[in-house]
Amino acid sequence: MIAGRPVDRCGLWLGNPHSDSWPGLHAYFGTKAEEELRQRLGDDLRWICPQFFAGIYCDPDGHGMFEAGLNKKSHGQAGPLADCTDVREVNKFPWPNPDYLKFDPCLDTLRHAGNVYRASGFWTCFFHDVMDLFGMENYLVKMYTHPDVVHAVTDRVCEFYFEANERFFAAAGDEIDGFFFGNDFGTQLDLICGPAQFDQFIMPWFIRFTEQGHVYGYQVLLHSCGAIHRIIDRFIDAGIDCLHPLQARATNMGAETLARDFWGRIAFMGGVDTQDLLVHGTPEEVRAEVRRIKALLGPRLIVSPSHEALLPNVPPQNLEAMAEAAIEL
Repeated sequence: MIAGRPVDRCGLWLGNPHSDSWPGLHAYFGTKAEEELRQRLGDDLRWICPQFFAGIYCDPDGHGMFEAGLNKKSHGQAGPLADCTDVREVNKFPWPNPDYLKFDPCLDTLRHAGNVYRASGFWTCFFHDVMDLFGMENYLVKMYTHPDVVHAVTDRVCEFYFEANERFFAAAGDEIDGFFFGNDFGTQLDLICGPAQFDQFIMPWFIRFTEQGHVYGYQVLLHSCGAIHRIIDRFIDAGIDCLHPLQARATNMGAETLARDFWGRIAFMGGVDTQDLLVHGTPEEVRAEVRRIKALLGPRLIVSPSHEALLPNVPPQNLEAMAEAAIEL
């Protein structure tokens, strides 16, 4: 589906339901395990991210990879580098060490994933990690007042992720099909930062991560929630193979607009509205919408919710309807 080679149907990914959603899903479908449910509905993709596994990062002093992110309560919360105005302060920060990474549980899961598309790699959410280290407001202000500090922090975060992926990809080899990484660049209405700041502070490393995935022979799948229409051309030029999750009700992110402006240039994953349709619609309305999206965005389409973390307010009947319509020929 992603490569554009002839296929007999669009793909399906159920997403990554919130932990609170699984009991209700198992009760409805009569399943006991996540893999059992995915197989029952014909799910084509498994997201096997190293950061999902306990013990992935074993700092002898007990520190996490990016503790600011682990401990944050909101993106607006001031981070440990909120008052940093000097690059020398950046160098003193206790940055994570890739020598403390352990991949074995993740690699074992990849090897036994079966005949599915294996999306993996570090989540590489460098935009959010930098945001957490400064705090959102401080991050955006420092792009103007202290760009050298923002570049320095971005480099330290991204250097860690780049090396982490290098080691992980070398160990995983062809057990991975696609490098799937995520940074939410948009709000419901527009970008979080302007295109000029995006080009200055985000695109250089974004391009490097995309190239990194391709060097190892992987397709590259980008996750970004929000209204990101204004920069999709940049992603395509950078070589992204697939865009996820297509937040259907965000500005200019509906299937018609995406098809009009980008069809044939990139594959799509997502697009089935989780803000209203999957929550309040009927199964027949869900089926009709999935068929409409397939007609607009297929065949290079993996049908999936417009946000992967399905909440318990999505009726299982609607998830079932989405899956059934997705795999129709």
